[in-house]
Amino acid sequence: MIWDLNKIKSALPHREPFLFINEVIAIEGSEKIVAVKHIKGDEDYFRGHFPGKPIMPGVLIIEAMAQASVILYSVDRPHIAKAHPDYYLGKVKAEFLAPVLPGDRVVIESNKVKFLDNAAITDASATVNDQIVAKANLVFSIQLK
Repeated sequence: MIWDLNKIKSALPHREPFLFINEVIAIEGSEKIVAVKHIKGDEDYFRGHFPGKPIMPGVLIIEAMAQASVILYSVDRPHIAKAHPDYYLGKVKAEFLAPVLPGDRVVIESNKVKFLDNAAITDASATVNDQIVAKANLVFSIQLK
């Protein structure tokens, strides 16, 4: 593990129960990050999605990919990240290929496409047991307060 939960919280404004990164296991410069989300069976969203057949909502998988992307951005632009800007996900092009279930270990990879001081584009994927379960192209803006 390269980043533990405390280090992750230093880069992300998110907190439980909306923090979807448990650890960062690899960072390749400012080009690529690999993070992990452990899916427990007691997350509140499983009560309604779906009773008797729990599946992690796709929008939360996208959120995990976005959070990994924000961490990568913070590595690339630490001077901006230190100001604790607001991050707004603007455009998402995603594909969902398999369900994410309780007990899964989701490995999230985010790759830098383009980073600017006020915007970023990443390509991200989520895998479970070496099978891609989702992939997305994410565009987000960065707003200093």
